[in-house]
Amino acid sequence: MRVSLCTITFRHHLISLDEIAAWAEANDFQGVELWGAHARNLSPRLDRNAEWLDGYGLSVPMISDYLPLDGDVEALRHKAVELCRLARRWRTRKIRTFAGSRGSLDVSADERQQIVERLQEICTITASYGIHLLVETHPKTLADTAASTMRLIEEVDHPSFAINFDTLHVWEGGDDPVAVHRAMKPHIRHYHLKNIVGRAELSVFEPANVYAAAGSRRGMTPLFEGVVDYERFLTEIADEPSVDASLEWFGNDCFETLRRDRRQVRQAVDGTEPNRRAASQ
Repeated sequence: MRVSLCTITFRHHLISLDEIAAWAEANDFQGVELWGAHARNLSPRLDRNAEWLDGYGLSVPMISDYLPLDGDVEALRHKAVELCRLARRWRTRKIRTFAGSRGSLDVSADERQQIVERLQEICTITASYGIHLLVETHPKTLADTAASTMRLIEEVDHPSFAINFDTLHVWEGGDDPVAVHRAMKPHIRHYHLKNIVGRAELSVFEPANVYAAAGSRRGMTPLFEGVVDYERFLTEIADEPSVDASLEWFGNDCFETLRRDRRQVRQAVDGTEPNRRAASQ
């Protein structure tokens, strides 16, 4: 398993990519997942690219961004091409987005069809660059439950369409991550790993809160101290050497939490029981 950290973790930190890369190398990470905003803002730095990151023994597994699927179609196409060019610069073959901005029960059949058609069009663009478009399992999108996500895979029906499996959000949708993984596995190209102390705190991951510097971090917890059973889930994917996963941490104490979570993920994958603190349901 190749494990990355996410630059979105440091969205409110005064820290350079050089510092992030050096720390990631020293703490057993294999990659740095770039937030789309960071990838764009690095564009003027022509000396910062995949070759530069090679020097740290790291790669960019994925650029995570938000394509405006329910907005202006020309703006959507332009942004998709821009992301593909950034992906080439960082030598990644994966771009992540969300399947719209409304839940599967909140859209009409026509609205769903429009999102599907736009995903198909963007997949045609990404395919021309040799890149996969990954939709993340996420609330308030068309990938908010396992059933809707599997339906979306069938509807888009494109070889460049895939899934970023956010384990917590699969659980949030009311499904068992291990059972869903077994059904969805052929379509999964990446994993996001994070946890929460209880279902009542899930609103802490609302985008408006997560992206606010003064937002609450109450309920965010290290990977093995929350309600999702990551010992069980990691056992499910541990035997796949090509697995790409990112520790998606939004809380405080970034370095210490990521360091500990990375160590415990290695212990879990290697078959050593990690230390686990019980959490409420």
